[in-house]
Amino acid sequence: MFGRKSPDAPPRDPLLGKPASFGLHRYLQGSSNLFEENRLLKLAVVGLFGITAVLGTLIYTSNQNTRTVVVPFGAGGDLYVTGSEPSEAYLRTITRNVVSLSGTYSAYSADRQFQELLSIVHPSTYNSLRDSLNRLLDELANNPTLSIATYIRPDQPVTWTRTEILVPVEKVRVIGGVIRKFRGNLRIRYVIDNGRFWLTALTEENFDAQLR
Repeated sequence: MFGRKSPDAPPRDPLLGKPASFGLHRYLQGSSNLFEENRLLKLAVVGLFGITAVLGTLIYTSNQNTRTVVVPFGAGGDLYVTGSEPSEAYLRTITRNVVSLSGTYSAYSADRQFQELLSIVHPSTYNSLRDSLNRLLDELANNPTLSIATYIRPDQPVTWTRTEILVPVEKVRVIGGVIRKFRGNLRIRYVIDNGRFWLTALTEENFDAQLR
């Protein structure tokens, strides 16, 4: 029938019979749409990265503010660690324990005490601190009557930073009936890792001695 397309006829070019400016217009319109889509995609990616950064910051802050409460049997006070920040009560308790374990001993108690002290020593400094304690054990083996008592001085303040504690102490050394009194400072270096206290070093500083 006149005017009906043949099924086998090739598709008609949509630009056929149109002015040249029509094709240019369609090209520019398509490019503009593609540019808008790319810009929206970039905005979406930037927004996703922003949301990820905010969530990461919130998670990190939450972990840093997580409070680990440690209350030993029979203890009182606010013993806790918030992130990597221990409370003052926690540091005071740790200080007393470290001074007692490392500074008050005899030939009969030293080995057990030093093993307990080594249980809180950081792995990075474990070998060096163990060697220094072993030298004390050798000295005690050669002098079985030797005993040491160490006390935190009440007339001097204990001070601390985020990495160390400075403790004014008085040490009494008894051997063969001879008593010697020492005064100086014990410097306790430490690190808080995952809410746990780790001892990294013990150093005696500015000790003097007098016969009594």
